Amino acid sequence: MTGDRCIKKISISLLKAELIQPFRTALGTHDYLENVLLALELEDGTKGWGEAAVATHITGETLKQTQDNLDRIKREFIGERVDQYLRISNRLHQSIPSNPCAIAAVETAVLDSLTRHQQMPLWRFFGRHLRRLKSDITIVLADLKETEVSVRKYYRQGFRTFKVKIGRDLDLDIKRLLAVKRLAPKSRIYVDANQGYTAEEMIKFLKLLKENDVPVALLEQPVPKDDWDGLRKIARSTTIPVCADESAGSYDDAVKIIKKKLVSVINIKIMKCGLIHAWKVAQLAKAHEVKLMIGGMMETSLAMTASAHLAAGMGGFDYIDLDTPFFVKGGLKGNPYLSSDGEYDLRKAKTGIGIIPEKE
Repeated sequence: MTGDRCIKKISISLLKAELIQPFRTALGTHDYLENVLLALELEDGTKGWGEAAVATHITGETLKQTQDNLDRIKREFIGERVDQYLRISNRLHQSIPSNPCAIAAVETAVLDSLTRHQQMPLWRFFGRHLRRLKSDITIVLADLKETEVSVRKYYRQGFRTFKVKIGRDLDLDIKRLLAVKRLAPKSRIYVDANQGYTAEEMIKFLKLLKENDVPVALLEQPVPKDDWDGLRKIARSTTIPVCADESAGSYDDAVKIIKKKLVSVINIKIMKCGLIHAWKVAQLAKAHEVKLMIGGMMETSLAMTASAHLAAGMGGFDYIDLDTPFFVKGGLKGNPYLSSDGEYDLRKAKTGIGIIPEKE
């Protein structure tokens, strides 16, 4: 029967949490987590959950916009079958194209409930084989002392890949990277400028990296997102793999990046374009031999683990950046799949995402 796969009820609520420290980037700061939780129930009682992570300083979306959109559209989807997820996705992108985190919440809840109904983990929806994932840990934009404290803490915790936020002070950024090199020996270092530098400033930064012998394994979003020429210039001027994040804000952006061969890596985030389009971008990139990072906004374990299922099921993700639960107070509570050193073990997930929000 198909009736038991029909959506009977959708509810939305606020998802709030304190952070262990402000999450600072060149674009702005998260002082706390304030997202939207969407709960979906099927006719047979099966439930699914999705999260909309609002990042106003990155995408321009707002909490009120997201709540209002989800409250408005939820009535349209009562009675829809969750196995018609592509039709649901198309309607969402037509209805609320400027609110992708809301799209992500609905699509995630749809696929969570569908795979729970089918008694299989979400990763199997994306592939037949489960891949191991080990996340990096982010070192937020900070002064030298705070950077050193964070690196020591996470190195002792077992992390061996550090993603360092940069983008406001070239000299300080180099000092911070040297601290990571010194305090986390034999670790991989990624740097993420979050659009914080011009192409000319980034060329200078790359020169300083070389002069100071800082071994950077990835350079993410070195210039403003619309500076396509600058992105290409940086990618052509270094042997360090260059990753597009904010520049790859949609499926159409990814098509352009791949067609013009602007960078060698694309950062996939379900909050940028929804879970279904993120899947499509990943398939497109893999077909054109563009490497992949899986990342996220400021998300709880619900959305982070959904992204982990996508990457672990599909495979082919060389860079794993699914660390935001470590910045949320109690962020690992209720998540049996994430270890203290950043490894996702989804073998334990039996149905769906495998995460039930605490308030449920």
